This record gives sequence, structure tokens and C-alpha cells, in this order.
Amino acid sequence: MSATEFDLIAAINKRLPEHGDRVRVPSGDDAAVVEPSTASAVSVDAVVDGVHFRLEDFPAPAIGRKALAAGLSDLAAMGASPGEAYVVVAAPSELPDEFLLGIADGLAEVASREGVTVAGGDLVSSGVLVVSVTAVGYEPAGGGLITRGGGRPGDVAAVTGGLGGAAAALALMDSVGEPPSLSPELREALLSRQLDPAPRLREGRALADAGATAMIDVSDGLGADAGHLARSSGYRLEIDLDRIPLAEGVEEVAGGLGAALELAATGGEDYELLVTLPPGRIGAASEAVAEAGAGSALTEIGYVAEGRGVALRLPGGGEIQPSGFDQRRGSLSGSG
Repeated sequence: MSATEFDLIAAINKRLPEHGDRVRVPSGDDAAVVEPSTASAVSVDAVVDGVHFRLEDFPAPAIGRKALAAGLSDLAAMGASPGEAYVVVAAPSELPDEFLLGIADGLAEVASREGVTVAGGDLVSSGVLVVSVTAVGYEPAGGGLITRGGGRPGDVAAVTGGLGGAAAALALMDSVGEPPSLSPELREALLSRQLDPAPRLREGRALADAGATAMIDVSDGLGADAGHLARSSGYRLEIDLDRIPLAEGVEEVAGGLGAALELAATGGEDYELLVTLPPGRIGAASEAVAEAGAGSALTEIGYVAEGRGVALRLPGGGEIQPSGFDQRRGSLSGSG
């Protein structure tokens, strides 16, 4: 027999980590009460069954992890320090209570890892599973928040980490017939880009402190997100595809370097950071990113120029059309 809504909410709250110092009244009342001392950055995001995940491929904790990580990634792109999250779970009535509690476990895992308070939310009935997260971050003392609109001609463009891993993970989930020859460790690492993505919060703050002029998280695909950055800054972004850092295993999954570069340029949900910086700051920024997270790296991939739009230049000449994940088309990350 299923628990009542209120019993289930109480069980979920027991699985969440202790609230942070800013939270005066935590989850469980009509509203949370938070006492911020600085400017806040607020982002609303959602993951939907059949669009951002599939129930047959994602264990319940993985859905919770992905939902919260996606919301926190927007804060990372602002260079914000994470604070609170508010979560709405809209679930079909046939989903068992244990599955919903598993989602809470995934939320709690990321919240604990990133120092976030899940300060409230709601649980409602729905025809399809949706987990919506409102993430709140704060401007650090002595440092400003970064927007998409500050890039200027002459700035260099760079990206954290490796790209294409999330799209390659989807390809592995979709694979029929003979799968690519990957070690179990590499296969698990690729699948984790979907099942346990990591928001680059420390890297985002490090880049902000190092002089970033504009920043965005790579959630819709490098081509699409570069377009957002170029449009907001009012200039053109020139990117050399042969300089894009590929996540390990992407070339094997894609079946060659050319296909891997296209997958990395168009696949979404990598949650890395695309940033523009004055050319004199790239060295310091690279050092700051390396110090911010284990194994983190910053790779220069292009520059800001006069003009409009985005150029994704292929090795040896030619360009590919900037594209990426489209929410209105309802396709899974990087798949259409």
C-alpha cells in the first residue's frame, strides 16, 4: 500500500542533508525562510521522462542526481556559490514510493557533495515523471557574478573538461548489436556523464576570480551554447573544432575522430563551462581551474571577433552548422 502524500514527504525530508546557516526555517513549513546577505542568482530547470532521461535506463537516484546537477550547473556558469534548492516532483501514480524515495536519495547525494540545502518543494501527481529544481546561489564576497554578455573582440574562448561524453553515453544506452570496444571502467565513466553529472561550481568561481568576461554551461551543446554567448555579447565566436577536448572514449563510441568532433560540438548535457577571457588571463585561469577540481583542465578553443553568430571550423577547412538540444523538439540530449 502506498504511503500518503504527507507521509512520503516526511520520509523524503528525513533523507535530505542538514540545512545551511542561511536557512532560518527549512523544509516542512508553508515556506522556507532564508536570510541572504548578498545578491542571489536563481535558476529554474527541469528533467522530464522521455526528454532528459528514460525510466528504463535511469535508476531513481540517477534521476535525482541529474535534476539537481543540471540546476546547479546554471549557478556554476554565473560564478555563484551554491545555496538552496527547491524541488518539485511530479510523478505518475503507478510509480512506487520506493522509487520516489530513490529520487530523494539522488538529490541528497548531490546536495551533500555540493554543500546545498534542499529547502522545500512539492510532490504532485502527473502523467509523466518530471523533476523541477529551482536553484539559488549567491555572489561571493569580493567577487561579482558573470553573465553571458561580457565577451569582447580579442577575448579568447575556452572550455573546461572534455566534451561529448554525455552524448556518447546516450549512444551507449541506445546501442544495438555489437557495442564499442571499451574497458568496463571507461564505459562506466562515460555513462556517469548521464547518470551522475558534476556541476562545475568550483571551476566557475575560479574562472570568475580569474577575470572571465562571459560564461555559460554547455547543456544544449557547444554550438548552441556558443550561439547564446555570442548573441548576448553582441559579437562573433570563432571555434576550431580540432582544438575541442574530447572526453575519453568519445572517439571510440562515435567511430572516428570526425564523428567524435561533431558529437562533441552538437551533443548536450556535458555541463562543462564555455568561457571568454582577456588573452592575458588565460594562463592564470588555467591554473585556477586546475586547482579548483581534481583533474579539471581549461582548453583554449577559439576567440571572440567582430560580427555576429558562431563559426565551428573543421580541420582542413569548412564549417559545420551550430546546433544542439532543442527543448521544443523534445529530443534527448544531442540526438536531434
